Amino acid sequence: MPVSATKALRVAVLADSDTRWKWGALTASRIAPEGDAELRLDGYLLRGRATPTARQLGEVGVRADSLDEVTALQFLRTMGEKRYDVLVLALVGGGVQAMLHGLGRVWADRADRPVVVTGYVGVVYEKLADGLLLRHGADLVLANSRQDADRFRAVYEGVGADASSVTEVALPFLGGAPYTGEHDPYTVVFAAQPSVPDSRKDRTYLLNRLVQHARKHPERQVVLKLRSKPGEHTTHIEELPYQKLVQKTDAPPNFHLRYGNMGEVLDTTDLLVTVSSTAALESLHRRVPTVVLTDLGVREALGNHHFVGSGCLASWDQLDAGHRPAPDEEWVARQGVRPDGGYATAFDTARERIAKLLVRPGGLPPLTPYYTPATAPGYLPGILARHHLAPDGRPLPGAPAADKEPGPVRQVVRRAARGAYRHGVQRVAPVIRRMGEL
Repeated sequence: MPVSATKALRVAVLADSDTRWKWGALTASRIAPEGDAELRLDGYLLRGRATPTARQLGEVGVRADSLDEVTALQFLRTMGEKRYDVLVLALVGGGVQAMLHGLGRVWADRADRPVVVTGYVGVVYEKLADGLLLRHGADLVLANSRQDADRFRAVYEGVGADASSVTEVALPFLGGAPYTGEHDPYTVVFAAQPSVPDSRKDRTYLLNRLVQHARKHPERQVVLKLRSKPGEHTTHIEELPYQKLVQKTDAPPNFHLRYGNMGEVLDTTDLLVTVSSTAALESLHRRVPTVVLTDLGVREALGNHHFVGSGCLASWDQLDAGHRPAPDEEWVARQGVRPDGGYATAFDTARERIAKLLVRPGGLPPLTPYYTPATAPGYLPGILARHHLAPDGRPLPGAPAADKEPGPVRQVVRRAARGAYRHGVQRVAPVIRRMGEL
């Protein structure tokens, strides 16, 4: 049924972490075709190691009309029963591919299926081809910048896949008041990342330099902006939380730990420092002075190589000496960051494409991912099996029933298993790694 007849655009978002939920929900609101239709947003959180906690969901600050935790099979069953206009898959690449095949089976006899949208939550600096091909098959594959759109099309065309789904937009969470001058007190914020860098030595080094900067500048507020609390998981695994490392330091009184929404933190930030966080793009969008650290090298493993040419690369020694970066405007523009306006129109093309697809005569064609049992017989089955799906998109024999909620005992076991996994990641694994280095 067309949106005009219902006066409500029905959108579902499936996400597997707090960050992807934020991206998916905000993207849904940005790409909704303009008009007098209201937006009804139903959220689905894919059950797994990174399923966000209530605190994480509250920190994201995105509200939905409904929000449920589901398994992959439960979600597929729901998609076969409910009617939506748009579905946003805010998942890791393998999750997107599994859903595309599962949904292809569920909607095999339906021409009124939803428009399927997917993309990336931030900077794409690793596994470009792998991640892109796993997302191929969606109606729209969103690229957060002109640079990403060019790269995405090149990958698809290079393997002979249809590249028409690539649609240039921008990061959906950019915004906020532009930076107008120094605050009192002057505030330096280090945006931490869960897995970059990943070694105790490098994370301890960065923490010590931040504390050292606080000691050198007692008139400043120095803030360590954290992504999650110990025991919580985000999109990436954090084996060595800074909260634990900081317990071994003698931090001065002007050094603080802070959680919360990055947009709110940037409201009082005078200098944003990071290794390669997407927070750098949020900061640049608001014209907050921004530094991408070179102390640990400019390396693909760190992701800071993405910022080559940005004008933002600098070291702690340079910052301690008073250096302030000047971003390269051409580089910034290619990243979808629009500090001088134009952000409001960044999603126009996506809106127009979705509006046309919603009224396409005869409905939408079947989903056609690049990976099939014929093109990737040694790769695809393993991707699908992680979500209890066979190569044809059907549930594997012995897969958990999609229409049954786990009993009380299984729920307790599942929570315990998730806690044990997080304990293993954050406590046991680092110990084993240190023992291996002896």
